[in-house]
Amino acid sequence: MLDQFPGDPASQGPEAQVPGANPGARLRNLKLTLAYDGTDFSGWQVQPGRATVQGLLGSAIGRLTGENVLPQGSGRTDARVHALAQIATFATHSPIPVENLAKALNDTLPTAIRVLACEETDPEFHARKSARAKTYEYRMERRATCSPFVARYVWHYPFPLDEAAMAEAAGVVEGEHDFTSFAAVDPEKSHSEEVRQEGREEPRSNVRTIHSSIWERRGDEFVYTVRGSGFLHHMVRNLVGTFVLVGKGTINRQGLQRILAARDRSAAGATAPASGLFLVNVEY
Repeated sequence: MLDQFPGDPASQGPEAQVPGANPGARLRNLKLTLAYDGTDFSGWQVQPGRATVQGLLGSAIGRLTGENVLPQGSGRTDARVHALAQIATFATHSPIPVENLAKALNDTLPTAIRVLACEETDPEFHARKSARAKTYEYRMERRATCSPFVARYVWHYPFPLDEAAMAEAAGVVEGEHDFTSFAAVDPEKSHSEEVRQEGREEPRSNVRTIHSSIWERRGDEFVYTVRGSGFLHHMVRNLVGTFVLVGKGTINRQGLQRILAARDRSAAGATAPASGLFLVNVEY
């Protein structure tokens, strides 16, 4: 779902030239592991006139290497969505050692974005294309009063919920299904969280495989953890909003099954707020 950007060597292949670089230097493919507080950003994807994680990271890399590159992420996160371990890749001719580059990036980036690791990887490795599974986590704060030190990272929901019913219904979405009922309505965004392939769109299939779907209590938080092959735009937040209907008694397990089978976004619940969503990790 990211746009294709001219001059992006990470998307053009290992032999691409990096604008502004010394063409005689060895081209390296670098992998970054990132954590970020998404509250004050307009998501991952670069947008003119807006602060985004991809845009700020690309600018920081450019300041250090003198190259015009845009890092490619494992997938885009929306505005106010957080990441514990987002993966990004970019190609560079810069000889800066990876340890020094990680430190320099953290000195350059805002404190809401941290580079946890930087490593050189195979030329063929790509943050998105090489991904095999992702795990997301959604956190609901259940206390009557939400601490101001927590509020940026949860959906504060102090109202009655049958948490046991939600936990029991979580398994309904496991396996391979068409998740159209839980996809964003916008046709430009609904088909996939991943970007378009080089010059052509990916098939607009809403079929995904969910490996695990679990609700569990963690102190005052009720947390949804979902691991899958990939996710549609707003899919996790739409699932959470629909599970809340189970918790409120509006629908039961069978009702959730009917919503899944309907392949109709209007049949499902509202989209849960972005603040509670975290990209936990990406598997390769």
